[in-house]
Amino acid sequence: MDKKNSSLNKIIDTHYSGLTAKGKVLAEFVLINPDKAVFMTTRKLAGAVGVSEATVIRFVRQLNYDSYALFIKALRKIIDTELTLIERNRLTKSVVRSEDAELERITNQDIENIRAMSKNINFTEVKKIRKILKESEAVYIIGSRLSYAPAYYMGWILAKIRKNVTIFKGSDKTTIDQLIFASQESAVVIIATSRYPNELIKMGKLVKRHKLKMILLTDSLSCPMIQFSDHVLIAPFQTIPFLGNPASLITLINYLVHTMTADMGKELKNHQEKLEQAYLENDILFNYDN
Repeated sequence: MDKKNSSLNKIIDTHYSGLTAKGKVLAEFVLINPDKAVFMTTRKLAGAVGVSEATVIRFVRQLNYDSYALFIKALRKIIDTELTLIERNRLTKSVVRSEDAELERITNQDIENIRAMSKNINFTEVKKIRKILKESEAVYIIGSRLSYAPAYYMGWILAKIRKNVTIFKGSDKTTIDQLIFASQESAVVIIATSRYPNELIKMGKLVKRHKLKMILLTDSLSCPMIQFSDHVLIAPFQTIPFLGNPASLITLINYLVHTMTADMGKELKNHQEKLEQAYLENDILFNYDN
């Protein structure tokens, strides 16, 4: 990692002199390859460096982590919040041998991320969130920077099955005007991707202060908004994204909203009939007959 004052560098620098020769080799591997180390088990990390698993355990304890799991959690947090675009580019850079090979690599990454989301999803939370999205008086969906794309998508498709859905940009300060007067029967969905814009964190704190139901859709346990969210769903990455990748979040949103339709009953038909009538009356969509 190029960032000399990063938390990981500070931690390792503090304990480096007390590490064994093998511990120093591990430290150097983790610093150079945090994107690989964060997805490794103790066995895989030990194998990559040529040491025993016991050496790996001793190494993380010498860094003052009580367990390997806590070390990986801390490493993930550093990657999610501290890595710059330049560092992410260096870590994820690959040689494009051919167009089809690169397409296959990127496609496989998306598939792995979506599988990880599917494997780890909390269905109890899903049911609670669907109920809130269905029964709330209004739903406000907020995204910022990269996460505005999935936020807009969620707002777009949710509005096709229920009324009173509003999409906000976290960077738009007029969002505050809307939220402070929102009914207590409203729900707010915040979508946050690493590196977690401060403007979204401020919006989340505002939502919490006004005691609105807050649903968080994010990509990592490192997201700082988890601590004050009522309900959380995570679409975890299996690789470190360079420019960001909302594919698994889009799939999660698609699943959430489409499974809601089974709960809507007659009101869904009435809602969509009104929409279609409005499209027709206002000549919204292309039609060959016209």
